[in-house]
Amino acid sequence: MRSAPLPRRRTLLGAAAMAATTAALPSAAAHAAGADRTDREHGADATAGLPSDAEVAEQVRAEYLHGWEGYKRVAWGYDEARPVSGGRDDFFAKGHTFGLSIVEALDTLWLMEQDEEVRLAADWIEEHLDPVVDAEIQVFEAVIRLVGGLLAGYLCTGRTKLLDRCRELADRLLPAFTRSPSHLPYRYVNLRTGAVSGSVSPLAEVGTNAVEFGLLSRLTGDGRYWSAAKRAARAVVTRRSSLDLLGTELDIESGRWTDTHAIEPNPPVDSFYEYLWDGGELLDDADLRGWYRMLTDAVLKYQAERRDGALWFRQVDFGTGKTTGHDQSELASFYAGLLGKGGDLAAGRDYYRSWTGLLDRYQLLPEVVDYASGQVRSARNDLRPEYANSAFDLWRLTGADEYRQTAYRYFQAVRARHKVPGGYTVAEDVTTSPVRLGDLMPGYWFAENLKYLYLMFAAAPRFDYRTGLLSTEGKLVRGAVRS
Repeated sequence: MRSAPLPRRRTLLGAAAMAATTAALPSAAAHAAGADRTDREHGADATAGLPSDAEVAEQVRAEYLHGWEGYKRVAWGYDEARPVSGGRDDFFAKGHTFGLSIVEALDTLWLMEQDEEVRLAADWIEEHLDPVVDAEIQVFEAVIRLVGGLLAGYLCTGRTKLLDRCRELADRLLPAFTRSPSHLPYRYVNLRTGAVSGSVSPLAEVGTNAVEFGLLSRLTGDGRYWSAAKRAARAVVTRRSSLDLLGTELDIESGRWTDTHAIEPNPPVDSFYEYLWDGGELLDDADLRGWYRMLTDAVLKYQAERRDGALWFRQVDFGTGKTTGHDQSELASFYAGLLGKGGDLAAGRDYYRSWTGLLDRYQLLPEVVDYASGQVRSARNDLRPEYANSAFDLWRLTGADEYRQTAYRYFQAVRARHKVPGGYTVAEDVTTSPVRLGDLMPGYWFAENLKYLYLMFAAAPRFDYRTGLLSTEGKLVRGAVRS
């Protein structure tokens, strides 16, 4: 069994941290004016003003297709491409491929009206994706990426074989839930044998499944998936501390916390909170909504703090509220948008501006910072989509130009520093000049970053901007407009 590279929202803080770089983090004072700023205040990547919406949308689509063609050239049918060396990567299990990048790309290609590419991708999935491989598969990643991708593909295209394949896969994942004495899912399941493993699991991994499983139950009329997801969420919430805070990891068999640090919105707990809101919204579930509000109130009370005017979230002991750390992961930047959607718009806007301050300084966001000391704890950039995700969410909520301006600046930096002839690749250090690059184009690159940017500028006719809902992996789970 191998640990999958570049997880979506689960890497423990500091696990891959590089040598700390001491530098004062920027103050939030320069960002308080928000939408009134001009691009000239934003450093080397500034422009006098945005191009037209149509021009930006075309730029974004062109870069997406640049990466897609690079993947097709060297890794078609495999999980991920290595665009510098021309190699390929298995994400879930060595020697087994699920065509992950194809599944991740399907609904984005559809939104961008690339219908021939959609047909090519859907044909491959229907003919080659095998949900019964003899390998241990990480349940969390399989749910948000494969189950979610197949669901989105079905909603966009109406191809029933995608839904059939999705259900086959979900059935193979269910033993992780049904064989658990605590209703908390095991981390891994063998898709062929149903054997489960991984008896200690991070919070996000046990509770990021309500959207996909709830939607699958709704589409098929089979309530097993939603029941499993709802029981898992309830099992977590009943184990909250007296402060209404949650820890980091749980023992699946005993149901006890093995790590009682409250580290929201950092990984590996982040998307648990996201799915309480998303699931409540998509499935109209009062329990999920109520749990989100209760737990978020506690996070804002015990973990939120301001440094030089910037809003951050400290780590605390979940029983006492005592501070235990000040690390902040780039993956946590999604929380700005979630706070806005969940009813705390002022906090969401402030948290977004904290991350924009880092973007001003580095042009690309480092993976982990210590906001109290000003140290960069990990200087990597793994093409994460969370900042763009929040820009999209806050723009939809407010219509403020601040989010389009900063999102476009983010796009310019990524295009200038991550692009290679074979597509886009991760960076090993964003504090160097030039940026030191790695060699991997993650599957989620095709699901998220450029999708958020495209939808902000394209007035996409296939997306319902009033009701549209994207999952934690950027999958279109509501709001597909089919002609």
